Amino acid sequence: MPISTSPTASAGATASGSTPSRSIAADIVAALWPERCKALVSVSGYLITDLEASREPLPPAAEHAWWYQYYFATERGRLGLERHRDAFVRLLWKNVSPTWDFDDATFERTAAAFTNPDWVPIVIHNYRWRLSLAKGEPRYDAVERRLAAAPRIAVPTITLDAELDPFTPAGGGASYRDRFTGAYEHRTLQGVGHNVPQEAPEAFARAVIDADRL
Repeated sequence: MPISTSPTASAGATASGSTPSRSIAADIVAALWPERCKALVSVSGYLITDLEASREPLPPAAEHAWWYQYYFATERGRLGLERHRDAFVRLLWKNVSPTWDFDDATFERTAAAFTNPDWVPIVIHNYRWRLSLAKGEPRYDAVERRLAAAPRIAVPTITLDAELDPFTPAGGGASYRDRFTGAYEHRTLQGVGHNVPQEAPEAFARAVIDADRL
């Protein structure tokens, strides 16, 4: 989901980016430290952030899906998230996963994290950094330089595109196919929005199992 956390990734394991936000971290591990990653499942394909490309405008329809990112670039947006945490995330969940009929209990399990004192600062910094409006952590500059080269991923990979996710790249995976040089498979999940593991848990689990066998 937008406003999410980290991936499941450990030494010798399949790194599974269960949502695009988590896929960024899983992709980075697979690209820079492949010895720690036996295989990869990446939602929405190759998502290592390209800061230079992020400076370029997208077509209006694509920009519309990212409205909250631009809202967070303002002080008004920071205050809005601070004051309306649950309502804000509920709205995003409904917008990016239009067919997911999540209940209050499902939402509340995630919403417990929104009370952490560093949640809003981390979220705001993340989205501002993507637009080059905030600096990264200097001690990771060397890593950022490696990522700026868009390193290819050689570990066995399955990419998943969700049909109803507004952030899914067009082209059925063609736009990022050349970033994956090892055993590879692409799957499109029909009728599924942004939160793949909760909307399509069986398909996601199957991808993790299958990636381990590529």
